[in-house]
Amino acid sequence: MLGYTLRRLLLIVPTLLAILLVNFAIVQAAPGGPVEQAIARLQGVGGASVTGGGGDTLQGGSRASRGLDPKLIKDIERQYGFDKPAHERLWLMIKSYAVLDFGSSFFRGAKVTDLILDKMPVTLSLGFWATLITYLVSIPLGIRKAVHHGSRFDIWSSSLIIIGYAMPAFLFAMLLIVVFAGGTSLNWFPVRGLVSDNFAELSVLGKVADYFWHLVLPVTSLVIGGFATLTILTKNSFLNEVTRQYVVTARAKGLSEQRVLYGHVFRNAMLLVVAGLPQAFISVFFAGSLLIEVIFSLDGLGRLSYEAAVARDYPVVFGSLFIFTLLGLLIKLIGDLCYTLVDPRIDFSARNA
Repeated sequence: MLGYTLRRLLLIVPTLLAILLVNFAIVQAAPGGPVEQAIARLQGVGGASVTGGGGDTLQGGSRASRGLDPKLIKDIERQYGFDKPAHERLWLMIKSYAVLDFGSSFFRGAKVTDLILDKMPVTLSLGFWATLITYLVSIPLGIRKAVHHGSRFDIWSSSLIIIGYAMPAFLFAMLLIVVFAGGTSLNWFPVRGLVSDNFAELSVLGKVADYFWHLVLPVTSLVIGGFATLTILTKNSFLNEVTRQYVVTARAKGLSEQRVLYGHVFRNAMLLVVAGLPQAFISVFFAGSLLIEVIFSLDGLGRLSYEAAVARDYPVVFGSLFIFTLLGLLIKLIGDLCYTLVDPRIDFSARNA
């Protein structure tokens, strides 16, 4: 197992390099880079009307630079590091990232590391509570659906699950806002921020209550998709296990149904479900947070990355990409290792021998 873990850790390095290289090449072809954005601001025009490649220097005849002093343009290019060729910028970026130095934001006046650390608690809050609630609800529900397979409860709950699976998180979020946040006669929950404006003045219990009060709608929106998938996975895992020979033998020995279900079936059926916890967290943390953060005005990593991409703030874009990718690869490794914790019979070392 140690050898397998070390190999997976070593593979993270070329994987990160490949992802950074591909995205760096894409960025060079994208129009409206930071230099063009800065020139557009000087000329008082919107970024949408800016032309020019993301990594190419502006030519004197381009529309974005027309009427500006060429020396000023050179100074702007030097400020953002675009006075160097693309391959040299890529090499400097890789050397800095090797020591976890992500540079400073072009437009926010702060280090990328500080920005990420400042926004991470919001995204972690959403991901943690959404994943926790999904598992606490989906596993018992999936077990009950498996035990009562084919019953009226199984049929109507499956109908609700299918609806939940088909509904995008952002659409469900807007529905919740319309129904529970002032869109109708009900105005039960806030739709902006993670805490109230007077949060610092509240008591300890008041702060806890205010925090969870703001989390209700965004976390519910994130739970809806993962909840459906995990419930069906749990049910199918249990249905697959209850037909195996060891279950028939246990019942023939006179063991109670509860003992058979939770003493024998549960551990084997939960192998895929429990080991998939890191992957479930990844999907919520990376895929679901962006739109939810934008809809509910939550200042998290998803929103930071989106705004940085729109503004062509490349240090923030690549720094966020590096952190997201590194965390994703590490969490996937943890997910594989969880298999051995749930079922010690699994031996990755033997498989790779």
